[in-house]
Amino acid sequence: MYASKESDDWSNNEENRRRRETIDNVTLSWRDVSVFAMDRGRRSVCKQLIDNVRGMARAGDVTAIIGSSGAGKSSLMAALAFRTGTELLVRGDIRANGIPVDSSYMMQNSGYMHQEDMFVETMTVIEHLWFMARMKLDGKTGVQDIRGTIDRLVNDVGLTSRRDVRIGNGIDDKLLSGGERKRLAFATELLTDPKILFLDEPTTGLDSHSANCLITQLKSFAAKGRTVLCTIHQPSSAIFGSFNRIILIGDGRVVFAGQIDQAIKFFASQGYECPRNYNPADFLIAVVSSGSKHEDGQTTTRKLCNLFLTSEASNEIDYIFRREIESVNSFHVRDHIILPPLFFYLKGSRYCTRLYWLVYRDFLQVLRDPSVQIVRILQKVSVATIAGLCFVGSVNFDQLGIQATQGVIFILVSENAFFPMYATLALIPQELPLLRREYRDGMYPVHLYYVARLLSLIPGLIVEPLLFATIIYWLAGLRETVEAFGLSLLVLLLTINVSTACGCFFSTVFENVPLAMAYLVPFDYVLMITMGPFVKLGSLPVYIGWVKYISWLLHSSEALSILQWNDVHNISCETIDPELPCITEGLQVLQRYDFDEDHFWMDMVLMAVIYLIFHVLAYVCLWNRCRWK
Repeated sequence: MYASKESDDWSNNEENRRRRETIDNVTLSWRDVSVFAMDRGRRSVCKQLIDNVRGMARAGDVTAIIGSSGAGKSSLMAALAFRTGTELLVRGDIRANGIPVDSSYMMQNSGYMHQEDMFVETMTVIEHLWFMARMKLDGKTGVQDIRGTIDRLVNDVGLTSRRDVRIGNGIDDKLLSGGERKRLAFATELLTDPKILFLDEPTTGLDSHSANCLITQLKSFAAKGRTVLCTIHQPSSAIFGSFNRIILIGDGRVVFAGQIDQAIKFFASQGYECPRNYNPADFLIAVVSSGSKHEDGQTTTRKLCNLFLTSEASNEIDYIFRREIESVNSFHVRDHIILPPLFFYLKGSRYCTRLYWLVYRDFLQVLRDPSVQIVRILQKVSVATIAGLCFVGSVNFDQLGIQATQGVIFILVSENAFFPMYATLALIPQELPLLRREYRDGMYPVHLYYVARLLSLIPGLIVEPLLFATIIYWLAGLRETVEAFGLSLLVLLLTINVSTACGCFFSTVFENVPLAMAYLVPFDYVLMITMGPFVKLGSLPVYIGWVKYISWLLHSSEALSILQWNDVHNISCETIDPELPCITEGLQVLQRYDFDEDHFWMDMVLMAVIYLIFHVLAYVCLWNRCRWK
């Protein structure tokens, strides 16, 4: 009995080994695939983009999806690559070598080159490729292997002389051109040597020479036994002739799928003869897009779609689809390829590695973009110096000194609250498209990006308040004790961090900066009015009084006031007039603003709580926006 069981196990293992040896050459096939656009608000279907299509893409072939604008090319390819997001609903049977696949399989085994190039413009070509290699490749891949892969790819795509050039936005001649950015995007997808490569309009924006070179590189990659599927708009006759197979889409349906010569014969058999010396791609797309109707009321597109279903090319697709399934069943392989959820996020030490490289990229962006940090620091030093000089000799323990001290406190709080808040508003909207793309490509989860972004901001959030507070504190002549100065710095550190958290929240909630400012400005006015100096807190109406509990400006002002006036008993009066108030105790100053000397640490804790709440809400909103377009 045991010998028989061991023999069966060996047989099954041998069959599975043979199956795994052929899995590197992937035949991607699909049947009855439909794609629906979802209404974000109602979470319901609002439009059908792809209607019950079938097709295949073989290993070693370059298969092109062609059609007019709006035909559904990109929607179909995104559905096949499992990169649609929650704004699209996909139905149908998608298989790799006859085995049903899911998003985890596609994320691990495929690359996806998007139509629009998105890069961190401050990085160089080599820095970008190193970052992508560290994010995509297995954590066990050695440094020498990564360096060898990157050098080979840079040479293959013709960027050897541009390896140390910053990517930029393609406008400056010293930075990468549009064609070079396309080649860099192509090299990025080849880092993992994917079994399946998807490309959305790879030749868009390229001249004829650059486009031909890219297609040649695609054919070389496919010749290694890889499956290449791309969408393309108005290919030249030379590029069109380079494709092994085409899939012609019209009105969300497949008009034809097969070899180019089969397509020409199919159209000719229906009375659509391609003229000599005419680009076959332009001819096929023009026929499908004509919109003409026949006597039976059918449009040309609908008629050709129906005729294709009974054609030899369609039967070939059905035959290959059935053969792949039978091959799977004969090897007793599992019906589904199942990979652990989020395997590409949490594989051993990959979590810490990805966090490190995300922080590294963000630091590069901060250091190389002077508008992000250096200008802000210079502004802080200038404002602190000017404000401090205005208060020189004004802060004393007398009646006029009370007003001067509270004025300095107001400047300390407001400058470390409002400016950081508004400066952060553009942070997420600028990076959201790139974040959404990398998140959907499975490079990292949203929370990892958010943590890395916060870590990259920490140096600025420490240096700015320290410089500002140190300059104005000693120029103005506030309380000259180490304890008061140290705790004042701690209060201002919390203030600027909470304000930045508030800015992050508003930047994730709203689509753009003007809309975020439209809501943030009124919110800031309420916070400023309730921070203490402008109105006595005890006199606030009931319907607005609750704001003081969430106003970190109030908590910051109260904490700084406590540090300046606690245990002060020698405030002098210049003149003795019974009709004028004379405040002689620091406790009286605090009571004048409804501040409590016992609330210092409570204010600190409340600011920390508000900080956490803002960041949690910001993360939730950012995660939700990454799921939807």
